[in-house]
Amino acid sequence: MEAPPVTMMPVTGGTINMMEYLLQGSVLDQSLESLLHRLRGLCDNMEPETFLDHEMVFLLKGQQASPFVLRARCSMDKTGTPWHLRYLGQPEMGDKNRHALVRNCVDIATSENLTDFLMEMGFRMDHEFVAKGHVFRKGIMKIVVYKIFRILVPGNTDSIEPLSLSYLVELSVVAPAGQDVVSDDMRNFAEQLKPLVHLEKIDPKRLM
Repeated sequence: MEAPPVTMMPVTGGTINMMEYLLQGSVLDQSLESLLHRLRGLCDNMEPETFLDHEMVFLLKGQQASPFVLRARCSMDKTGTPWHLRYLGQPEMGDKNRHALVRNCVDIATSENLTDFLMEMGFRMDHEFVAKGHVFRKGIMKIVVYKIFRILVPGNTDSIEPLSLSYLVELSVVAPAGQDVVSDDMRNFAEQLKPLVHLEKIDPKRLM
């Protein structure tokens, strides 16, 4: 799965605080083709990119109450592509006028020894899974429709089974902090996908 660029513009000095704006939903297996047909008509790429990725979630426990979480992901069907290391901050849910969940986002390409490096740094793998799906694009918006597979034998990505009878749907934009206007465009696009899928601003803490 192609990761979004860390920055959308040249950086001449310092860093840019990038945020991910996110809406999420799900669709049952039997409704997948209808959703893909709708997305082909709405998005810039009529034929979506496909991906098959292996993702591992690593935790580093310290003095703080909650552990530090990093995600390592590699493509299983595109040889020669780099690993990706991703950090996602705590979601900002407070602003009622903002139509999307917002969280800090850092995504970087790395060498293939990423997991060994994380283990040497003291991280421990918490869980792993396989994600398979489709990527559509509409301007700076990215729409991902994918299914998560449970890995039955740790480390063996050939031994998997579907986690559910549905596909996750995510509409996201990665932009510099303060670009809250993008959430209005996201809401308008999400409205066009109803009633096939209802994309919402979901607080992960409510699911725990």
